[in-house]
Amino acid sequence: MKKILLLITISICATAIFAGDVSRKGSTGADQLLVPVGARGIATGGAFHSSLYGLESIYYNPAGLDLVQGTEAMFSYMTYLADINLSYFAVSTVLGDLGSIALSFKTFDFGDIPVTTNEYPDGTGKTYSPSFLTIGLTYSKVITDRISVGTNFKLVSETIENTSATGLAVDVGVQYRFSPQLSIAAVIKNIGTNMVYSGPDLQTRTSVPNTTLGSPNGTYEIVSEPFQIPSYFELGLSYRYGIDEQNNLLLGSTFTANNALEDKLNLGLEYSFMNTLFLRGGYNLLMENNDQSLYGFTAGAGFDYKIADDIGVVFDYAFRDVQDFPTPNHVFTVKLSFQ
Repeated sequence: MKKILLLITISICATAIFAGDVSRKGSTGADQLLVPVGARGIATGGAFHSSLYGLESIYYNPAGLDLVQGTEAMFSYMTYLADINLSYFAVSTVLGDLGSIALSFKTFDFGDIPVTTNEYPDGTGKTYSPSFLTIGLTYSKVITDRISVGTNFKLVSETIENTSATGLAVDVGVQYRFSPQLSIAAVIKNIGTNMVYSGPDLQTRTSVPNTTLGSPNGTYEIVSEPFQIPSYFELGLSYRYGIDEQNNLLLGSTFTANNALEDKLNLGLEYSFMNTLFLRGGYNLLMENNDQSLYGFTAGAGFDYKIADDIGVVFDYAFRDVQDFPTPNHVFTVKLSFQ
């Protein structure tokens, strides 16, 4: 098992060598995969890859899923950019000694967009709404009291009227706990197939010599260029400091080596009182061209309450500052747990 884990770690680090190629900006698609979910993870700047657990960990590092015993259900809603909203739902359960599994759905609401044509540049009176969906199936297993692993299989779908693209992706993550206070994590995200748009809306009727307009020879389809999904590697570190029996402080950082963007460093902290009330903050720092960063400061709060001995409810809120946009991101998350 140690040899397998060492091999996984070496593979993850080797992948990072090919990351951080800024010259490839704009060469990938499916950017919906880069939009985070969960108020706790967003409020702490995406820095807690080695300490997130349960459903909250699926997007950041699936290795943390099996650290929660029982069944969980989570719903998260984000007001994103340009009147775009994001909804996320996930549910998980424990399979005994086999580990834990989870199913998740992430969708975007673009609203109604007016249909425009060359003849009607101001709109035809009709509207359309793209459909972006990511379905995830996650498996996680605690190997020892120090090590947990996880993988997340994702189906990525993008549809604009009668044109669509579909792809498959996988995340692989590891968490290692030196002690109850100190932990590290490594994860590869979005390793998968290329995507390409196709569909009836890319077909065009034209006049071909010696044929009749509208015949099979008079119709051709525009062949779109395939594109890669945005893969990247992340390495995280976190430390929990116990101030006293009621007050705790969790510090975290995560380095992201992007495949087609700048590398970045995420910093986060979380203060907890009696493991019931939480205050959070974080910051995203680009390793170069930081003045071009779209996101910066994040903050949030949370409340964890036991309705009964075996039923708990969590409510989290996150705020993320957005540059060059009039409104920030607001994230609301509700999670139920059943032991």
